[in-house]
Amino acid sequence: MDDFQSFESLPGKHDKGMVILADHAMNRLPARYGRLGLPDAAFARHIAYDIGIEGLTRQLSARLGVPAVLGGFSRLLIDPNRGEDDPTLIMKISDGAVISGNHPITPQEWEYRIETFHRPYHNAVADMIDKVANATGRAPLVLSLHSFTPAWKGIPRPWHAAVLWDSDRRAVGPLLDMLRADPDLFVGDNEPYDGALKGDTMYRHCMMTGIPHALLEVRQDLIADETGIAAWAERLAPIFAAMNADPALHDFDVHPSRTGPY
Repeated sequence: MDDFQSFESLPGKHDKGMVILADHAMNRLPARYGRLGLPDAAFARHIAYDIGIEGLTRQLSARLGVPAVLGGFSRLLIDPNRGEDDPTLIMKISDGAVISGNHPITPQEWEYRIETFHRPYHNAVADMIDKVANATGRAPLVLSLHSFTPAWKGIPRPWHAAVLWDSDRRAVGPLLDMLRADPDLFVGDNEPYDGALKGDTMYRHCMMTGIPHALLEVRQDLIADETGIAAWAERLAPIFAAMNADPALHDFDVHPSRTGPY
């Protein structure tokens, strides 16, 4: 257990003013949990991690020369993109897969997973954001990367990518505009999910602190192999760089959340 890493920090220049996050980058589990009662095939599915996002994050971090933080464990163990008090933090069932290793679960085990995996990841995120803010004297631009399935319950999802957000649109507007300038892309705005989720990563590290941010989802079939990942890294790198060059995206300004008071 001691050698299991709950996160990975990628190097980059803090004074560039950007941080990239990938909550669901990996499908790893500590050996003590086996496969949580699931077949190996489950860990190649979206229920275990965001397909393609680890590679995309690594390429963007390297291209832009900015730091990134990747979650080091499967969301089936505990979901880093949920608040500690969220009832879906540790799932019993996900898209039809019954996770017997998560049910029944004792209060002690629930807290152990928070303390051992969830909190260290979020501490690493907070530490990276602080380092970048201290290096620039301004708010960093935080961009969180996720991926979504091409279809849900048999219904195709037409979007190639989507931008999710709560109420702070400062980084969202430019990101949507630049993505939609590509005639080959159909880009969703708070689709297929709403970006307002109390206690999630963007809420905790950006909404509550007034840091400009956006969450970008890319459809998984478009980044399922190295060719697709490289194509999207090439597409996104100049967009992220242009956003980061905008002084307006480096001001602290707390916006009220649509989920309720902080």
